[in-house]
Order: sequence, then structure tokens, then C-alpha cells
Amino acid sequence: MLRLLNFLILFLLATPLCAHELNGTIVDANKQPLEGIGVYNKTNGSYTYSNMSGYFELDGISVGDEIFFYGLGYANQEMTIAESDLDTTIEVVMQEAALSLDQVVLVSKVDALTRLVDIDIQTNPIKSSQEVLRKVPGLIIGQHAGGGKAEQIFLRGFDIDHGTDVAINLDGMPVNMVSHAHGQGYSDMHFIIPETVENIDFGKGPYYASKGNFTTAGYIGLNTKKVLDNNLVTVEAGQFNTLRALGMVKLVSGEQSNAYLASEMLVTDGFFDASQNFNRYNLMGRYHYNNKEDEELTLSISHFQSKWDASGQIPQRAVDQGLIGRFGAIDSTEGGNTSRSNIWANHRIQLDEHNRVTTNAFLSTYGFELFSNFTFLLNNPVDGDQIRQHEQRTLLGMESVYNHSFHLDDHNDQLQYDLGVGFRYDDVNDVELSRTANRTETLERLADGDIDELNFFAYTNWTYKKGDWTFIPGLRMDYFRFDYRDRLPENYTSLSESKMFLGPKFNMIYAANPDTQIFLKSGYGFHSNDTRVVVANNGRQILPGALGADLGIISKPFRRTVFNLTLWTLFLEQEFVYVGDEAIVEPSGKTRRMGVEAGVRQQITDQLFFNTDITYTYARSTEEPDGADFIPLAPDLTWTGGLNYTNNGPISGSINARYIADRPANEDNSIVAEGYFVTDLNVQYTVGAWSFGIIVENLFDTEWNETQFATLSRLPGEPAAGIEEIHFTPGSPFFARGRISVRF
Repeated sequence: MLRLLNFLILFLLATPLCAHELNGTIVDANKQPLEGIGVYNKTNGSYTYSNMSGYFELDGISVGDEIFFYGLGYANQEMTIAESDLDTTIEVVMQEAALSLDQVVLVSKVDALTRLVDIDIQTNPIKSSQEVLRKVPGLIIGQHAGGGKAEQIFLRGFDIDHGTDVAINLDGMPVNMVSHAHGQGYSDMHFIIPETVENIDFGKGPYYASKGNFTTAGYIGLNTKKVLDNNLVTVEAGQFNTLRALGMVKLVSGEQSNAYLASEMLVTDGFFDASQNFNRYNLMGRYHYNNKEDEELTLSISHFQSKWDASGQIPQRAVDQGLIGRFGAIDSTEGGNTSRSNIWANHRIQLDEHNRVTTNAFLSTYGFELFSNFTFLLNNPVDGDQIRQHEQRTLLGMESVYNHSFHLDDHNDQLQYDLGVGFRYDDVNDVELSRTANRTETLERLADGDIDELNFFAYTNWTYKKGDWTFIPGLRMDYFRFDYRDRLPENYTSLSESKMFLGPKFNMIYAANPDTQIFLKSGYGFHSNDTRVVVANNGRQILPGALGADLGIISKPFRRTVFNLTLWTLFLEQEFVYVGDEAIVEPSGKTRRMGVEAGVRQQITDQLFFNTDITYTYARSTEEPDGADFIPLAPDLTWTGGLNYTNNGPISGSINARYIADRPANEDNSIVAEGYFVTDLNVQYTVGAWSFGIIVENLFDTEWNETQFATLSRLPGEPAAGIEEIHFTPGSPFFARGRISVRF
């Protein structure tokens, strides 16, 4: 790798710069610089984006070239290069315009689909924490513990549980929790106020050098608003004694400095027979500085806490026998509480037109306590099988990335590279699993200890564009140190292991024309295992790898229609999984997944947008015989779709649906988790600064199971060996709430 880097640098130093260039500044109607506006040469396929000062530079310009300026929310502009334009500086004034798919250009970037999801978000803004993840095409989520527990995630034929195989971050701050008391990669997103989300960056597969741990099925990056356009106050009230209040207020509003405060409160009894007694409180403050020239700084602080009761997962037989209703409980003492406080900083400095440094840093404190009962009377027929999971965590880290871009020779070859380095440190204390009774009495400690986990990483990513082709090789190195102090033995017991992982990546894009790109992605990624697994297995097979490839096309066959199609495959190596609910290490073998994804986004009229995504996956274990090689709860068919109506007039709204097909709940498919089709609706009427809306979940009152598991359990009077069958958490019935908002 070092030899390759030396060759590339010598090559660059020996290569003359382009003969002609076009540079300038892009501003809005108020002469304020605009960042992220695309500048695209339709003639030769080269492109760039304006930086924080609105400056852009496009080399390889010739007389007659057609230059296209575009950005979401702005009218497109075009210019044809004349002799007088060569090697000159211009100013481009962008005019605001209604959102349109005309404003999307398919340049040769690996995140082209992300730009399309920006359209989805702006035409149908996020209204709940659950909707944050649902914006990612093909992703399905489910809740199964009273609304306070992290959601269960399904993506690309994975039952990801709470985040084991998808990396999630907020403004560069990780959401996934390593070596968590409940499960590896646990990702609780309830500390995010949904209205603060500006856009979503995502990618599927292990193909990105800048993304490390948990990036097997993919990654999701959430970016929150730097500045508020208006103050906002919202109140929602609805069925099941649900009340939500939101406030977002500008504290400072200057030309370079801005600050705002956002707060959220949510309380509800829930739709279960036993009240959830759910409450959640969020507070977020942000300061943003941008000198509009070469430096930007964002400082953020937030606090979140939540408490709830839960009815848990109930056995199907209890409902069939009439012991309880669909919304009843076997053990209504389940529930928990959690909190998270964060402070994070994001800094960018543009050293010159070709050099930039970006740095993110974060510090979090986190508390978690969860009471569950999955098996009821199977292990303890007297006191029941309730368990308690608990931890207290401090999480800190940072990442810094140096970016340098080149423009090469008269053929307008382009090259840029990223060099990144960073670390993450988790100090997790009192990581406990205990048998309890009535959430008050501890009967037996099954696991109790302290965890220290350090991840140091470095990566490089190169993007070389030559004509219609773009090549993106990358390499990532991750070093882990795992330390575990076991408190259960009488004698002091402390165990340590370390491991390094190298993950090469290679992506390639062919821009067949300005409206079509064909891509091939490949890479080797991983997800780490729980520290308790690592030390129990003396460091063997502790960073199971994931090898994958994507072949796909994104095309804009018509002016306001975009289509994407991807064929993909992913192989996972042998791994050992720590089962947090039982304090045991459970081995699982190698797996393979193959699938196809397709999506369409269409602007039917100026105001009406349509989107749909479908994924089919074939997922099997490679080390089990036919018929016993199913991967439990791995979905083989998922679909999402919606119609969004937005306009400058008084009425707007959307209708969205999601579908997941029947899927195996155990290895031989003898127990099946039933699929479902659910539709949601929202309608909004706006008069001046006031908006009045109705939000309906499960519009057609479908009877559906949100999450399902094949579980061995025992009810009163049943055999000691128990019965294995589907245990489920029912999905929401028809659930309506009204909303009033005012902007000022």
C-alpha cells in the first residue's frame, strides 16, 4: 500500500495542471454564499461542489462546454462556455424554487441514492423517532418493549436485532453501543429529536473506508440542523392518553454565529391493556459558527431520559386459549429506564481551494436498566423468570480527516484522497444480568463486571475520475483492545485481549451519460463481538468479517423519474455471539446472503411525489444441511412505498405503507413469523404561521405483529419442559393524534 501511495504522489507531482478552468462563487438572492451546490460539466462529465464560502473550481474547461448548476430547493442554471469565460471568475446567483426531481443530477458518486432520499425527507418530513430509520430505502423496524427500548432493525435479509450489523451515527457521534448489557451494537435513537434531523446519509454493504465497526449490512449517518429558519412550537394529542410537546427556539441569529434550543416531551399510556406509563424528555442546545470563508464550528449538547412499563412478548397460545387478549401481558412488571447525555463538536477548516480538514469529537454518559421476562415460569416456577440488565457507560472519541483534491492534465482527470484517523473508548461499569422478582428483589447474579474497550482506527480513501469512469480504492485499519473485570469470582479476575483488522475496499462507477450511472462496489468489513465473548474465547474469531459486492444502476429515464436496481451478495464468517439475555456464548456458523433491490422515485406533478423500494433476499447458513439452514427472522421480501403531496398552498400530506413477508422463525422453518402490511397517513392544513394536522398510524386498523420470536416458555399448568412457539409484540391498532404547530 505504501509503494502505491508513493507512486501516486510522484505521478501527481509530475503531472501538469489543466489548461483552462472556471471558478467563482455561488450565492443566494441575498448574496449569502451557498455550500454544496453542484457544478457539472455536461460535456465531459467533470463535477465539483461549492465549499463553505460558496467557492468552486472546475478544471478542463473548453469553449462550448455546457455547465449545469443545481441544488435542492433552487432553480437549475446553465451556461455555455465562451472564449471570454476561460480562466475567469464568475458569480452565480441561485434562485429559490419549489422542490423538484429536476434538481437531482446523477454524478459519479457512491452516495447518489442519498441525494434522492433528501427529496423524500423534504416532501415528507420526519415526525417520530421511528420514522428516522424508515427513511432508509428497504429498512424495516419494530418495537417490542413498551416504546422505550431500541427498535429491532431489518435490512438486506438481516434481523439486525438492535444494531449488530448496521453502523449508526449522529453528526459523526456513534449511536451503537459496543458490549452492551442487552445486545451487541445496541442503538437507541430516542435521544434524537426528530424535527432536528436535516438529512440522512446512508450506504449499504461493507464498502466504505470511512465506516468501521458494525458496517456489514450498511451504515446510516444522521445530520441535524445547524441553523433554524424559524422558531417552532408543536403540540400533539391523541388516543391512549398520548401527549407530545416540541419547542425549537433561536437563541442567537447573526450573520456568522447562530444558536438554538430544542426540547421534546412525550407521555402516553400506550395501547396495551396494562398502561405503559411511558415518558420521554429530550433537550438539545446548539451553537454554530461559520465565517462564510474557510471555517465552520458546531458545538452541541443534549440530554435524554425515559421510563416505561411493558407487556413484553406474549405467546400465541395464550391468546388462542383466551387467557389474555392481543394487547394483554403474562408479566406486566416488565419495563425499564434509560438516559443519555452528550456533548459533541464538529469543526471544518478549508486550508485552501484543494485542502480541507474535518474533525469530530464527542463525550457521552449513558445509563440503562431493563426488566424482561421471555420464558415466564420455565426456569423458576415459583418466582418467575424475570431478568434485569443494567450498565453505566462513559463514551468518548474523535475523528479527524484530511482531504486533498487534484485536477490532472488536459483530459480533466480528477483525483482526491482522504486520510482519516481516530479512536473510540467505552468505559462500561456495573454490566449486570440478574434474575429478579417484581423489579425489586435480586434472586441471582448471572453476570457482573466492568468493561473497557478501545478502538483505534486509520483509513485512506482515493477517488480517481478519468473520463466516464470513477475508481475508488480504500483501506481501513482497526485496532481493538478488550478488557473485562469479572466481579462474580471471589478472587480478582481481569482478562484482556487485542486484535487488528484490515479491510480493503474498491468501488467503481461508469457514467454512461449524464442521467445514468452503473456501479460496482466491493469490500471487506466486520462487526466486533462483545468483550465478554472475546475474553471467553481467548481472542479467537472475535472480529468476524463480512465480504460483499454490489452491482447496480441508477438511471433517470425521464426528467422527473429516477430508477435504481442492485444485485448484491454478502458472506459472513464464523462468529461467536454473546446472548445478553442469558449470559451465554452461542456459536453461529458462516452465512451467505444474495439479493436484489429496486426503487423508483417519481414526481407525478409539481406537488405530488411517489416513491417505492422493494428488496428480495436469499439468506442461508452455509454449514447446515438443506432444510435446516434457514437464518431465523431473516426477511426475504420487504416493500415500502408512499405518495407525498406538498405545495405552497394550505393542504399537504402523505400516505405511506410498508410490507414484510412471512419469514422463518427457526432454522428448519417449522415455526413461521407472520408478515404484515401496514399503512400510515398524515394530512396538514396551513394558514399563515399556523399548521393543523392529523397523523394516523395503521390507517386500516390491521391486526399485525410488530416483532416475533420463536421462544421456549412455560405458562402455569404446562409441562416443565415448556413449549416452543411464536411469541409476539402486537403492532399498533388504529392510532390517531392531532397536531397544532406555529412558526414565528
